[in-house]
Amino acid sequence: MGLSNWFPQSPAAEVQSGTLQVGWMLTETKAGIVYYPPERVRSASMNKGHAKSASRCPAIIDMESRHFVVRVPFDLHLRFSRDKSGKPGLRNILGDKSPVRPSILNKVLHVTKESEWRYADKPSIQVSLPYLFIADEPTYMTQLDAFMHYRKTPLPGTIFGGRFPIDVWPRPLMWAFEWHDIQEDLILKRGDPWFYLKFETTPQNRPVSLVEATSTPELEAYLRHLSSAVNYVNQSFSLFKEAKKVRPAQLLVPKKHTK
Repeated sequence: MGLSNWFPQSPAAEVQSGTLQVGWMLTETKAGIVYYPPERVRSASMNKGHAKSASRCPAIIDMESRHFVVRVPFDLHLRFSRDKSGKPGLRNILGDKSPVRPSILNKVLHVTKESEWRYADKPSIQVSLPYLFIADEPTYMTQLDAFMHYRKTPLPGTIFGGRFPIDVWPRPLMWAFEWHDIQEDLILKRGDPWFYLKFETTPQNRPVSLVEATSTPELEAYLRHLSSAVNYVNQSFSLFKEAKKVRPAQLLVPKKHTK
């Protein structure tokens, strides 16, 4: 199998060389300070004294360099429940001690329709996030569980990962969770590693640089053009070629930080 078949080409731009620049931004600036910036996964605190230490292994270093971690923005302690009519829902066990107001929590957290669950006895929940990632070169991004970080108490289920080309199909992220053991509560602590983002480049050995991006009229118009497509088409991946036709030449504009 050739490399071109193994790694599908994203249709936005010509293949280049050197460091690939990926931009990130928050689509919602209100309360944006609670959301952590993505961080590169590193083994800085691990033992590197021995020449054969795993943390000095080139393969491990290269893998870590392509993964970025997003941390939990606020404490959550949730319990799955059903009301008297059997409708699935969530209980906020923190109650009045919750750092997030119920009105805010209800906007970003919800249980998906029961008819859309993959398994009848395994609920799916979603947390909407303001993170948006963009690139002006062919780039696929994959959302993964934080598998290189140890959790003393494992989550009672698995996250829904996903992979899509951020050069032609940028969209705000969400954290989707499939609740396998509904007898166990879902507990997330602010600051804990939540999930990873992996970036695939062409060619594959290109380094990745993550920069904070700024919103532009061109980017906003393009996002509006794409935003409602998933409501009308089940297989949105079929729209990549059409999206490329209306995509501006540049979407990524690094943010200028004032001192």
